[in-house]
Amino acid sequence: MIKDSAIQTLRIEAESITHLIEHVDDEFERVVQCILDCRARVIITGMGKSGHVGRKIAASLASTGTPSFFMHPAEAFHGDLGMVTADDVVIAISNSGESAEVVNILPVIKRIGAKIVAMSGRRESSLGKNADYFIDVSVEREACPLGLAPTASTTAALAMGDAIMVALLEARNFTKQDFALFHPGGSLGRKLLLTVENVMHSGEDNPIIHYSATAKEALFMMTDKGLGATSVIDDDGNFIGLVTDGDIRRGLSKGSQFLDESVDKLMTRHPQTISQEKLAAAALSIMEKHKPRPITVLPVVNGDNKPVGIVHLTDLLRQGVV
Repeated sequence: MIKDSAIQTLRIEAESITHLIEHVDDEFERVVQCILDCRARVIITGMGKSGHVGRKIAASLASTGTPSFFMHPAEAFHGDLGMVTADDVVIAISNSGESAEVVNILPVIKRIGAKIVAMSGRRESSLGKNADYFIDVSVEREACPLGLAPTASTTAALAMGDAIMVALLEARNFTKQDFALFHPGGSLGRKLLLTVENVMHSGEDNPIIHYSATAKEALFMMTDKGLGATSVIDDDGNFIGLVTDGDIRRGLSKGSQFLDESVDKLMTRHPQTISQEKLAAAALSIMEKHKPRPITVLPVVNGDNKPVGIVHLTDLLRQGVV
């Protein structure tokens, strides 16, 4: 019984969304174009469950390049209408189109001069008749067996909001970088906005050694900096190679006399490097795709081929660049 009820609910709500495809028409395109032409903000309003849906739509629009916020219709009637300007677009959500709090603010919005988009299940409702545009989100029935609790109708409104958001996103050529700009605290933001310079070890923390130094000196340098590698430079300070703790271990297997040899005999010449302005995600990609096996450190060189830093895999993991 419980399982059957759940399945029936999901089936009804799925059907309500599929039914919306018929309502993506010329009027839908005009709504999207109206928002694209809007010089100010998109204001979403709705009462009760429709209000909760409206908050989500407003948040989605704002995070994808369309300045937007939610305005509670009851609060709007008591002063918040002052946030509405003639250049705004107001999307009013009401399945019945007769929600008193929403209908009551329509005359004022009209007087202010903002465009009104009705998102409703009834075109002949008070909301539908007084709107400049109408988006049909009607459903055949609610999933609630009593036909009372908003279920399929709120799902339909939410899905149509997503349809508007995606249409706007694509029309604006909104990119991953744009998305990350509005989500700097999320993992995507860290992946797309962090540069190598943000995560590399530089200055006193950047291990550098001259090619004439001994393996022992290189070992001391790596131990001091704790990165398991050190960049190698020539007499002019140019980057010419990299020595890792793996190189030291392999050398020691041949005898302790190895520690007196110069690092130019054991360093890796022309290793993979990266510049400091590159994205941290690019550094991770280089490390993971290095052949024959992944690497854990990556030297950072500038345009003059000077070693300005070093990136360790753990730094990228710590920053969430995964």
